[in-house]
Amino acid sequence: MIIGVPKEVKADEKRVSITPDKIKGLIDAGHKIILESGAGQDAGFPDSAYLNVEIVSGPAKVWESADMIVKVKEPQQEEFKHFRQNQIIFTYLHLAAVPELTSELVKTKVTGIAYETIESNSGSLPLLEPMSEIAGRLAPQIAARLLQSDFGGPGKLLGGVPGAEPCRFVVVGGGTVGLNAAFIATSLGARVTIFDINLDRLRSIEYRYRGSIKTMLSTEEKLTDYLTRTDVAIGAVLIPGASAPKVITEKMINEMNPLSLIIDVAIDQGGSVEQIKSTTQSNPTYIKNDVIHCAIPNIPGSVAHTASTALSNATYGHILYLANNGVENLIAKNKPFAKGLNTLNGHVTHEALAKSLDLKYVNVVEAL
Repeated sequence: MIIGVPKEVKADEKRVSITPDKIKGLIDAGHKIILESGAGQDAGFPDSAYLNVEIVSGPAKVWESADMIVKVKEPQQEEFKHFRQNQIIFTYLHLAAVPELTSELVKTKVTGIAYETIESNSGSLPLLEPMSEIAGRLAPQIAARLLQSDFGGPGKLLGGVPGAEPCRFVVVGGGTVGLNAAFIATSLGARVTIFDINLDRLRSIEYRYRGSIKTMLSTEEKLTDYLTRTDVAIGAVLIPGASAPKVITEKMINEMNPLSLIIDVAIDQGGSVEQIKSTTQSNPTYIKNDVIHCAIPNIPGSVAHTASTALSNATYGHILYLANNGVENLIAKNKPFAKGLNTLNGHVTHEALAKSLDLKYVNVVEAL
C-alpha cells in the first residue's frame, strides 16, 4: 500500500502523523511512504530524518498517489479537492463538529477512519488517549498563563502563596482529559474539584488521589453553585463520535465572577460549553459576559514534538494492520478497530455520528 503523509494545514497545527522511527517497519512490511516536504519540520523532524521515503513538494502528489492518507487533524476545506473514491483517510476526524466535511466524505465515497472512535478490546479509546492526556495536562498550564495580568487575566497565581489563597479549579468530566487536568492543577497548588455523573468514577478518583482532588456528582444546581465561586472551569466531556453535550450553560456562565476563565477542551467535538466559539493558538481567548473563553481545537499542537511522538506511538500498529490487511479484512476480523469507520462507500457508518448530524446510519457490513 502507498501511505501518504501530507503537511498539516489547519491553523497553528505543527504535528506530523508519522514520526521517522516508524518508517522502517512500514517499509519492511512492503509499503511505500510518500511524504510532503516539511511535514515534520515544525515538530522537530526534518526531511533528512525520513529515510527511504519519497519526499515531494506540495500536497497534490501525496494525495493523488496514496492509497491511504495518514494525518493528524481533520481535512480542511482546501484539501477537499483531493478526495477520491475508496481512498482511506486515517486521522482525527471529529465529524460531528464539521458536517460539511462529513458531506464531502460521503459525496466522494472516501473511507474515513477516525482515530477518536477506534476502540480497544476493553472498550477504551487507545488512539484518543495520548492526545487527551496531553490536552488535559496542558489545560492548567494554559490557565496559569491566561490568569496573569499581562495576558488580560485577573492577575491570580494558580497555586497562590502563603497568605494568599490558591485558585479554585472546576473540571467537568472525569475521563482522561479531566483527570490529567486535575492532576496537573493540583500539582500546581490549585484547589480542584472534578464533576462527573459516574459515581464509581468519582469514587476511584477520591481513592487514587487520597482526597487531594475533590469530587462532586454533577447536577445542574451543584455545578452552577461551584461555578459562581471558581476561577477556572475546564470542559472535558466526551461522547465518542457524537457532539459533546452542553453541560456548562449560558445561564451558569452569567453567574461566574468577572475575568474567571473557561477552557473548553471538548471544542473539537463541538464544545461542552453552550454557545462557545473556537479560538486558535495565536488568538486563544475572547471575553463574553465578562468571562474569558478559551476553546483551542488542537491544544496538543503547541507541544508538537511530544504530541507527534505520542500519537505515532499509538497509531503505528493500527496503520500497519490496516495497510497489511485492508478495510474488508478489518471489518470482518477486527470489530474494535472497525468502530473507527465513520464513512464508507458513500454512507455514514458510525451510529452516534449519524444521530448527531441527523443522517442515515448504515452498518459497515451493509456499506461494503
